[in-house]
Amino acid sequence: MTHRTLSGLALAAALVLSSCSGTDTATEAAPTTRTVRVETMVVQPTAFEDVIEVTGSVDATNDAILSAQTSGTVTTLRDLGTYVPAGGLVAQLDPTLAQAAVNQAQALVRQAEAQLELAEDNYRRQEGLYRDSIISAIEFEGIRAQRATARASVAQAEAGLAQARQQLAFTRVVSPFGGKVEEHFAQRGEQAAPGIRIARVVSTDRVKVTAGVPERYAGDVDLGDAVEVRLDAYGSETRTGRVTFVGSAVDPASRTFPIEVELNNAEGRLKPAMVATVLVRRDRIENALVVPRAALQRDEDGQSLYVAVRTDSTIVAQRRQVETGPGYGADVVITGGLQAGDEVIVVGQNNVTENERLDVANTRQRVGSPATTAPTTAPAE
Repeated sequence: MTHRTLSGLALAAALVLSSCSGTDTATEAAPTTRTVRVETMVVQPTAFEDVIEVTGSVDATNDAILSAQTSGTVTTLRDLGTYVPAGGLVAQLDPTLAQAAVNQAQALVRQAEAQLELAEDNYRRQEGLYRDSIISAIEFEGIRAQRATARASVAQAEAGLAQARQQLAFTRVVSPFGGKVEEHFAQRGEQAAPGIRIARVVSTDRVKVTAGVPERYAGDVDLGDAVEVRLDAYGSETRTGRVTFVGSAVDPASRTFPIEVELNNAEGRLKPAMVATVLVRRDRIENALVVPRAALQRDEDGQSLYVAVRTDSTIVAQRRQVETGPGYGADVVITGGLQAGDEVIVVGQNNVTENERLDVANTRQRVGSPATTAPTTAPAE
């Protein structure tokens, strides 16, 4: 083999290797188009009730701890669970000493009345003698003074009798309203004194739900506002009522102000200290565009979401900067940057980028008002 032949073969081999290498490079550099599988939701105008949701507790409207108003031994005490009408006896203290004081006061009244009767009779007899100038004016003034003293003695004795009777009444511990004896703080045979607690009486025919509302809603809650109360103990049970009290002061510790809602409880299902969720309606937004909160993404420019834009042959992702309104839980109202009919990406939005091709696996439709299941408490952040 000549030198010229060897050179030709080497050149041909180099060309073949170069051709193969170029093919591999071209294959690696060829662009690939990624398609992201997502789920979307077509937003349509719907009614949205903007409400405040707070946690409260059930309290009895009438709940009183009764104390002794005098000293004595507890002789009678109504059993727990016993219904006592308004003014009915809950406990009785030994009335022996108080009754004796009443008897003594009555005797003093009778004695004073007898003295007054004698003074009145003497005054009538002496009055004629004074007119006939048989007795002097000084003597008659003394008789007049005796009558006045007798009258004062009767008044004093009657006041003492009233006081004694009041002390006797204090031996009876009575209920200020109709209710059940809920708790005992003393037992039969124990010695009571003024201010010592005897029993607790509770009426649950009507109850109130007390809750603390964040101070930022101070201008949104008024007397008479419609309220829904959900009782956690009964799952989804909901009762309706109205705000009956709005506090004027904010608690510096919790930064909330109190509200109360009265509810009828004739059946007795609601018990004091039960936990309740209170929904106070702030506003009703008509034609609101509502999306799942999870569809939103936060960046340096604010909040945004992705919508699916359909063309004749493809579906691509498009980023939208949006403004949000009230929201709660899984839902939020969009107040700017979105239009009715837009197809918002609600699943897979974290995996897409601007203008990326999409494979839409499922498209939902927003139906009905989210307020029935998702009341709002504050603007979305």
